[in-house]
Amino acid sequence: MFTDHHPGVRIHPTADVADAAIIGEGTSIWHECQVRERARIGTGCILGKDVYVDFDVVIGDNCKLQNRASVYHGTSLGDGVFVGPHVVFTNDKLPRAINPDGSRKSDDDWEVGPIQVGTGASLGASSVILPGVTIGTFALIGSGSVVTKDVPDYGIVVGNPARFIGYACACGHRLQGSEAVYECEHCGRLYCMEGDRLIPHEGGPAR
Repeated sequence: MFTDHHPGVRIHPTADVADAAIIGEGTSIWHECQVRERARIGTGCILGKDVYVDFDVVIGDNCKLQNRASVYHGTSLGDGVFVGPHVVFTNDKLPRAINPDGSRKSDDDWEVGPIQVGTGASLGASSVILPGVTIGTFALIGSGSVVTKDVPDYGIVVGNPARFIGYACACGHRLQGSEAVYECEHCGRLYCMEGDRLIPHEGGPAR
């Protein structure tokens, strides 16, 4: 059922994986995916049906990309990132098919807008990430959101354009608390503000 194109990797026969792509051991690439040249995908990842990974994209270990996600050139995903179905990572702030003189644009006629996604972040179904955005560690992007600016570590954003509505625990539940200390009522983990960043409390879970 799987090809032996990359040893230690499960690749469905209908997938198109470039010889020059680097795929980590234990990764599964399912029906009709396309992984282009020089893409680097870590260990233990799952790429669902019809996922597209552009050239030079970097994907960390243990990431899960759901059906029909599109990850374009310039995107870098940290370890353990969840990408919901139909999520799109864009890379051109000024997209045009042609130049002002009517000539077709070439690779030299535009500038890549990179996207960085931190460890453990989750991106809900059909969200769109615009070029030049950084999404923090364990951030949570609501389904259908259009992310136009940076998202802080553990930040929750929703809407079009996406707006900040609070913080999420590493376990995924919304944090409760004040401007200084936050707690997850589900798992008991504590967090505190250090400057303008939310960080895990050194004391660990409260219970």
